[in-house]
Amino acid sequence: MKDPLENYPVYVKSMEFYDKMWDDTEILRKDPRGIEIMRQLVRSAGSVCANFEEGYGRGTTKQFLYFLRVSRGSARETKGWYHRSKRLLQANLLKDRINEMDEIIALLASMINTMEIKQKK
Repeated sequence: MKDPLENYPVYVKSMEFYDKMWDDTEILRKDPRGIEIMRQLVRSAGSVCANFEEGYGRGTTKQFLYFLRVSRGSARETKGWYHRSKRLLQANLLKDRINEMDEIIALLASMINTMEIKQKK
């Protein structure tokens, strides 16, 4: 049975992003200075997906909106950790990851705005 969360493109993208981030940690863990960045990336990128899941699971629009905002904050944090890893990751990889995170942030912002408008009606 298909998970209903798979109907949300932003959720699918955030899960795909997490898998890519996981691959990036292999590079970061080779340098002792990259280990803390690696840990933070695992937490923040995982939080994007996890908060979406938790908010959806709460079953109310109000709770879902709250967790979408938390998810968006985690996405911004993830983007920041990628910026801070610029001495350890290749420039083209960083550009791709930051662009992907910008897309996820934009999708979350759009979803939040749409839900807020519907909630006010």
